[in-house]
Amino acid sequence: MKIQDLSVGMKVKHPQYGEGIVQRISNVDVSILFGNTIRTVDPELAEVVAAESVVAVEGQSMPLRQLIESVVERTLSRLGAENPNAVVDELGTRWQKGKIVLHPADPTLQTKEVPIEAFFHKIVGVRNQLRVLEQKINANEKLSDAEKIELQQYITRSYGSLTTFNLLFRNKEDQFTSKSE
Repeated sequence: MKIQDLSVGMKVKHPQYGEGIVQRISNVDVSILFGNTIRTVDPELAEVVAAESVVAVEGQSMPLRQLIESVVERTLSRLGAENPNAVVDELGTRWQKGKIVLHPADPTLQTKEVPIEAFFHKIVGVRNQLRVLEQKINANEKLSDAEKIELQQYITRSYGSLTTFNLLFRNKEDQFTSKSE
């Protein structure tokens, strides 16, 4: 196998040492971890082969598993999805693993339970989007100072409306405030 076809983290097979994971790549050889032993070999002379599916993207070669994991992580991140079992750092300890229960006025309708981490994630998402909006308004060259102030007041009032949820935050500095910052 050619050096340019290898990447760090890739699983490979060696005829004598078995399966290993590429640790380092130089111009002439690769260091591969076989069990607890790192061996440096010339992958072509040693007849090293890929031990997993490999994909070439725009001339780049990498393990298929690594590509899929990377794509899935980026996709979930862009969608704002999180691991439902993950602990949310900003969420107060007493609320972790809790639920928000919504009871409709009509007793014939079913109640709805929402994991508090999912709800909190949405609240933090709103806060982060307001911060981005604030930055875009302040950086906008086409808006006059008066227009920026007017739009900023809407954002400040939005923060004020969200102060209800401050009890969920672990740290006071992460909480919403209606005061201009």
